[in-house]
Amino acid sequence: VQLQASGGGLVQAGESLRLSCAGSGSISSIYDMGWYRQAPGKQREFVARISIGGTANYRDSVKGRFTISRDNGKNTGYLQMNNLKPEDTAVYYCRADIQPILSRVTGTYWGQGTQVTVSS
Repeated sequence: VQLQASGGGLVQAGESLRLSCAGSGSISSIYDMGWYRQAPGKQREFVARISIGGTANYRDSVKGRFTISRDNGKNTGYLQMNNLKPEDTAVYYCRADIQPILSRVTGTYWGQGTQVTVSS
């Protein structure tokens, strides 16, 4: 089981990006999916999460600008980021709670980071 994050890039303030997080391998179910970010010299912080049923939560600083969504049929999650600000610059990581096929154990998996850089 793997998670692959993609979609980062360099944009100007006010522009948008959409990050994707695709699960691959022998996946039975993906429960919570989430995005975290880590800026240089700072700890990794929560950005957004979405339950298997579609309930979403956000950190306060991104509410109204970021939207998390998922396509359960594709085992993929998304983070639409609008009106980006320089303070959003960070490496973004996706995380998911996944139950592999033929396993009763749900584990937490992380994707590799994708860099988002917002210039002023």
